[in-house]
Amino acid sequence: MAIHIPTLAPEIIGHIGQWPITNTIINAWLAIIIFLFIGLAVRWSVQLRPGKLQNFFEYILELLMGYFDQVTGERKRTIRFLPIVGSVFFFILLSNWLGLLPGTGSITVGRNFLLRPANTDLNLTLAMAMVAVLSSHIFGFLTVGVAAHIGKFVQIKNFFKSFKHGPIGIFTAMVEGAVGLIEIVSELAKVLSLSLRLFGNIFAGEVLISVISALVGLLVPTPFMLLELLVGLIQASVFAMLTIVYLTVATMEPHGAEEH
Repeated sequence: MAIHIPTLAPEIIGHIGQWPITNTIINAWLAIIIFLFIGLAVRWSVQLRPGKLQNFFEYILELLMGYFDQVTGERKRTIRFLPIVGSVFFFILLSNWLGLLPGTGSITVGRNFLLRPANTDLNLTLAMAMVAVLSSHIFGFLTVGVAAHIGKFVQIKNFFKSFKHGPIGIFTAMVEGAVGLIEIVSELAKVLSLSLRLFGNIFAGEVLISVISALVGLLVPTPFMLLELLVGLIQASVFAMLTIVYLTVATMEPHGAEEH
């Protein structure tokens, strides 16, 4: 019996004009549509005396914000970051869980599967990681100022002043320049680590379930699918927590600013 092993690249199942439509895009849009309907349902049910649906989502929101407070240190900052971090968390969670629904990896269009977990597409995880890191810098510019935020990486004024102090000053400037370069590289590393961690874990889970389902039938893969539910939650939590860490650190005043 042939076993279908998912490829690293998502499969193209059609085109809209010149734009290719992949099976991971369909999964992502399903998650977005579900969020849209849930958001509208919650919005229309908001009352001073909340019902069951409103109570449920308020409980989930308070639980999530409590975890974020442990990173940000204050509720005001948590509320400021919530639209970005909360959206990332729930999108990753839902798209991961949608990948376990019946039909994913079994319904075909032509020779390709119609549905595939969205986060098995490295393009998507890379885009979300870039949004997370770039958002931290935008918030940093808005909070501490452009010059102060850039100074966390390279203190331009001190860099040029160091040359006036002879050989030791030149050496100091070279060290500061090297440290600034390392800091810039570390920002790029954040994008790679965020995207590859999420992609690798979800892709590995998809391969594992595909192989086991093909080898041993229907019931045996069930425990592994339950494990993937947990993995999906953990990966969404890790991505969201790292994002809020980046946002929190970027919006903190530089060292020595308080004394100045």
